[in-house]
Amino acid sequence: GPGASEGEAGLVDAAEPCGAEGWAQDAVPPGAAFVAAAASYRGPGNNDTRSNKALPILLWWSGSLFPHFPGDTERIDCPRGSCLVTRSRRVARHRRTKALIFYGTDFRAYEAPLPRLPHQTWALFHEESPMNNYLLSHPPGIQLFNYTATFRRESDYPLTLQWLPGVGYLRGPAVPLAEKDEWRRKGYGPVLYMQSHCDVPSDRDRYVRELMKYIQVDSYGKCLHNRELPSERLRDTSTATTEDSEFMAFIARYKFHLALENAICDDYMTEKLWRPMHLGAVPVYRGSPAVRDWMPNNLSIILIDDFESPQELAKYLDFLDKNGEEYMKYLEYKKLGGIKNQFLLESLERREWGVNDMTLPNYLNGFECFICDRENIRVKEEQEHKKSHGKIPAPRPHIAQFKHMGCPMPTPGFGSVEDLSGGDSWKEMWLQDYWQSLDQGEALTAMIHRNESHQGRFWDYMHEIFLKRTRQH
Repeated sequence: GPGASEGEAGLVDAAEPCGAEGWAQDAVPPGAAFVAAAASYRGPGNNDTRSNKALPILLWWSGSLFPHFPGDTERIDCPRGSCLVTRSRRVARHRRTKALIFYGTDFRAYEAPLPRLPHQTWALFHEESPMNNYLLSHPPGIQLFNYTATFRRESDYPLTLQWLPGVGYLRGPAVPLAEKDEWRRKGYGPVLYMQSHCDVPSDRDRYVRELMKYIQVDSYGKCLHNRELPSERLRDTSTATTEDSEFMAFIARYKFHLALENAICDDYMTEKLWRPMHLGAVPVYRGSPAVRDWMPNNLSIILIDDFESPQELAKYLDFLDKNGEEYMKYLEYKKLGGIKNQFLLESLERREWGVNDMTLPNYLNGFECFICDRENIRVKEEQEHKKSHGKIPAPRPHIAQFKHMGCPMPTPGFGSVEDLSGGDSWKEMWLQDYWQSLDQGEALTAMIHRNESHQGRFWDYMHEIFLKRTRQH
């Protein structure tokens, strides 16, 4: 393959569609496990006749997400035109490198590539929890980006239903009520909690601990652990993550699943919500405040925040536990024609990527083509602007909005911040993280505006912001 000595051009010309013999056989990077191991996805195809030497380049700054292998560079053929995509940072400053793609969880303000070049857009891919990077929930953080793919429906390329394989998944059969009642008679609780990731921004354990005072909750994970899974195999954490059939059969016997996301944000909904619905165990949910918009019908989940207190919620769960007919109303959506929500059905119908579906592109490839199309349009508009000697205006930059992520400040799972003791670990960890992220976004924004090229100066900028804040108070 072309060595570094040939410089950027060597790399960029290396990815002719055929003759890929120069590729290094790299080990699959972390994060690539969920990318289909099929031949590299090339895009839907088009009639773009340009050679690779003439195409815009997209650089995956977070190389571990690069959705192609085995090579480092690929030509992709998207609806509006073709692009070269690469994970080789050697082209970072190339004039044809038009966009840098960042993974939200890995994006750190103090590591951002500086100076930021005026001819490049920044794209953000972030399907993970807001807790992984609160920088993106503040305006100065999210506005660093031009294009976004996040769980929020307002983002440019929404990944909202990334945990829902399809409408058929919701229609999976439920364990019969008689069997659930039999399970209860054996001494199992009505409510299941299965959580091994404790100390999270949503502070869910604090709420569940309070709820446990009023109703039996069987907790099998590391957090609030009070019961053992019946076999060693089920205790293996990898079993739980792979939708193992024995594990699924075990947890499906519960009437209710406590489904509390690790952080609160509009449209952030994970398998914690969809899996119990698939199994026919009613989710007792706290997470996206807008979750009702996506539900199959008006009665399919129980929202924690609809109840004054954990005690009130426990009363209602106890009532449903004792009244089978009322309980079964929550599973009506599984019947033929039971999914009434047109918005949900249309959203699933419209999305172009698949979940565990080899016949459709995955969302990494989808977002890549989304950016390629946008960049080809931008290149064209810039050429027209130049040719017209300024008569045709230059294209205006597209800038991400607060609502493309915009998650609220973490709040305690139960009670108020004022009630928490001084040394409370949740308060010290998450409130501090949230506000420090705002400062980091402001520091990086200031560095970009001043055309800083030295990353090491980041902490000077942070210090400046800190001093300014303390003077204001």
